[in-house]
Amino acid sequence: MRNKDEKYNFTSFGLAIKEARMKKGLTREQVGNIICIDPRYLTNIENKGQHPSLQVFYDLVTLLNISVDEYFYPDSAIVKSTRRRQIETQMDSFNDKELMLMEALAEGIIQSKKI
Repeated sequence: MRNKDEKYNFTSFGLAIKEARMKKGLTREQVGNIICIDPRYLTNIENKGQHPSLQVFYDLVTLLNISVDEYFYPDSAIVKSTRRRQIETQMDSFNDKELMLMEALAEGIIQSKKI
């Protein structure tokens, strides 16, 4: 039987939400209006690690493009971090020429690691 006191610590997730929200230039009030929650609820999630409802959790990760993998599977070798997901979202708007530049940059980084 599971111990009732064992709960997932949402503190690091709350900080990731705050960072992603600020990076997008959104206030708590704006996010609250978008996903229909009180900004104080978001404050508690961000600063105190309050457990959000499943719906609020879903709304936050999809709105702010946050990877849950790094929080639920921290030991996995294949994890898409929040930063990686956000970069991929930015690249979705790139044309072929811009993607070629990104590919060249990636290849350059890989080559520099070999030196």
